[in-house]
Amino acid sequence: MAPLRYWEDIEIGHTYALGSVTLSEAEIVAFARQFDPQPFHIDRAAAEASMFGGIIASGWHTCSAMMRLLADNFLHPETSLGSPGIDEVRWPKPVRAGDTITASLSVTGKRASASKPFMGLAFYDWTAVNQRGETVAVMKGTNLIRRRPAS
Repeated sequence: MAPLRYWEDIEIGHTYALGSVTLSEAEIVAFARQFDPQPFHIDRAAAEASMFGGIIASGWHTCSAMMRLLADNFLHPETSLGSPGIDEVRWPKPVRAGDTITASLSVTGKRASASKPFMGLAFYDWTAVNQRGETVAVMKGTNLIRRRPAS
């Protein structure tokens, strides 16, 4: 479980490591069959004939893997209050079977909620790189984080 981290503990300008995950071809195909069944995600022959030259993960699979890393290594169940959304998502390089992606987030800003004094908003730039150091995903997002209770 991630450390207990209140809104006050999140530092603007700080980068937090989220960990790594390796995606297998079976995982890539299973995710894509359910959520993004394009041929270059689910059919090896079609993928090899495509501009990608082989099976690649759905960008949404990459985002889901990054979310899992965030949930496991950054968010805490006592302080995480959800998110109003992601503002930008980009996949500059494909994730291939066997790739290990390592994710991090940088805090770009934060502000206290004007209407809900028990929480604040934190603004992040997320990045994922593969084992070769190539950027495979970037996102901008917001989290709602519980503020430290008054003592």
